[in-house]
Amino acid sequence: MNQRDVPRGVWGPPREDGYPPSARGAQRAAVVGGAVGAALVLVATASVAAMVHGAKTRLEHPAAAEQQSVAVADDAEVAYCTPAFKQVLQRVLNACGLVGTEQRRGCQPADVKTFASINDEDFNALFTPLRERGAVLMFDENSDVLDEGAKGLLEERWQDRKGARYFFIVARASRDGTTEGNRALSHKRANSVMFHLKEATSDPDLDKQVGLLWLGSEFAQLPKAFCAWPNSRHDKPCTPEAINRSAFVSWVDCRL
Repeated sequence: MNQRDVPRGVWGPPREDGYPPSARGAQRAAVVGGAVGAALVLVATASVAAMVHGAKTRLEHPAAAEQQSVAVADDAEVAYCTPAFKQVLQRVLNACGLVGTEQRRGCQPADVKTFASINDEDFNALFTPLRERGAVLMFDENSDVLDEGAKGLLEERWQDRKGARYFFIVARASRDGTTEGNRALSHKRANSVMFHLKEATSDPDLDKQVGLLWLGSEFAQLPKAFCAWPNSRHDKPCTPEAINRSAFVSWVDCRL
């Protein structure tokens, strides 16, 4: 068969390179398809590598990943729910047993220093905006017994929930006495508050709502400015020692 015998529109006349037009188009399509396929493989490989690297980073630096995940302030929240406050709040929830556990535990001074990564003054400053939500329950020297004034103020604050999810009890001891003794005393004071809430509320979910911290005299002593807060002995002289024989209590309105 010669060239004149080939029907037009099937191959067409041959070109100088020896290939008909349709054959050359098929060749180009094959080349382009191969290039696109290779590009897709490269993109997929890079994406998987990025995800693996991200997971590795989160595992090796959980604190940084946690900071990125909680450092967002919701416009609908109250003003004190700043990114810095929410970072510390998240660490408290994780360390004190309110997240991922069915059994309540608490945080002692060494724990607080580890998870808060914040100095005494800044730690107390975080809670300063809670003045209208919180209260200071004061104790006698070397005592963990809640008096009637403290019980009444505690119940009043508990009832003023306003939809908040977490309630904090932060117990302290003044610098009188030994470090070990003050740590044990502040732990007892925190438990006294918790035990009274159990008796007064009979709430079956109490352990999932209350975060306990006992700081002894080692961490975040309250300055005298906290004497101006609602406290259970507002009719008595308030000194730096007296304000630290106490348990700070408050609902926290922030969402995580």
